[in-house]
Amino acid sequence: MKFLHASLLLLFLLFSAVQSWSAQLSLKDCLQRARDNNPTLKSAAWETRIADENSRLASAATYPRLDAQAGYTMQLEPQAVKMGGLTAVTQEADFAFAGVSATYTIYDFGRRDSRISQASAYREAATYHFASSKGNVALQVIEAYFRILETEKLIQAAKEEIMQIIEHRRVAQVLLEEGVVTKNDVLQADVRLASAKQKQLSVTNRRENGWLLLNFLVGNKPDYRADLDESTSVKRILAITTTAAYAPAKRNDIKVQKQLLEARVFEVRENRENYLPEIYTRFGVDYVQNDKVREQAIFAATLGIRVNLFDGFASQATHEKAVKLRSKQSDALRLTEQQAQLEISTAQNDADIAKERIKVAGAAIVQSEENLRINKERYQERVGIASEVLDAQTLVTLAKTDYYQALYDYQTATARLHNAVGEL
Repeated sequence: MKFLHASLLLLFLLFSAVQSWSAQLSLKDCLQRARDNNPTLKSAAWETRIADENSRLASAATYPRLDAQAGYTMQLEPQAVKMGGLTAVTQEADFAFAGVSATYTIYDFGRRDSRISQASAYREAATYHFASSKGNVALQVIEAYFRILETEKLIQAAKEEIMQIIEHRRVAQVLLEEGVVTKNDVLQADVRLASAKQKQLSVTNRRENGWLLLNFLVGNKPDYRADLDESTSVKRILAITTTAAYAPAKRNDIKVQKQLLEARVFEVRENRENYLPEIYTRFGVDYVQNDKVREQAIFAATLGIRVNLFDGFASQATHEKAVKLRSKQSDALRLTEQQAQLEISTAQNDADIAKERIKVAGAAIVQSEENLRINKERYQERVGIASEVLDAQTLVTLAKTDYYQALYDYQTATARLHNAVGEL
């Protein structure tokens, strides 16, 4: 009975493991998991939240500032005045004091509004930067997804080559025992078999590394594995609606640079207005404990103006720095637009060439398989040599490798094109 229970438990665990491996994982699922769990996006999301707080901080200048203070002072001697030959004490030696004041800037010639607009531009830039990060992560997920599919096909091609070489070695061994070929044919097959197995190991390692990357991008555990949907196509998931000429209007990285340039413009305006005065008002009540006077609490209202007359040329340097930062940001925007056009052109070229490569490589597979069939028959009829068969087998694997690489290069190039025009 215990053996039966143990057997059932083992079967259940094996079934669970098989189910875990055979679970279907589509590209849409991966993209959704990346949006929800990607560590890079989780970190980038804080930039938007921090920018929101900076915007609130800048808007705080539109409210009055309230201050309160209180304390207790102990003096060695109280303050007194002399009138003729008499001395009169005007305050207590030890006294308490307190005060409440409200200060508000009525008008500062636009400095406050410039700071608020600058913070708002930075907040928008953070929002667009997060959207750009989402697109870049989605592109990484798509590339990792299709690279795994590619390595799966290459592993299958390597296995087929190994089986072909094993079969050829069997034939060579039979012919060797019949005395019609030399042992060199068998040794050649052994060498090619070892080489084919090394290729398989190398591609298998690439597949495992691909899974590690994909799991990191989508937030899965490193040992997670699933069956990827081979029928997935980028064109079925995404549809480009923006032409290359209008791509700058939708690319989030260009929107980021435009918002940063706008922020620099407001920064220049703010620092230019540092030379202008500031009109402010203050309301307050100040209490000083003193039984020598009639009014111990003073209520006051102030309307004033203040202006900086000299600060060691700090204002001038700050303004010049802001102007140069604005010029630098303007150049950064032009650079981003030029890079966007380069990415669009490159991705479009790669997609077009990959599409042609698929046609060429597909025809090459048929030709290589026919070449292999002919050379195998020639060898079995003892009119061909072993190296021709082995070379033909290598050509089949090479043709299949080229085909699968072109097939998935086309998918990734299409995804890059979507990202380049701002639709990923």
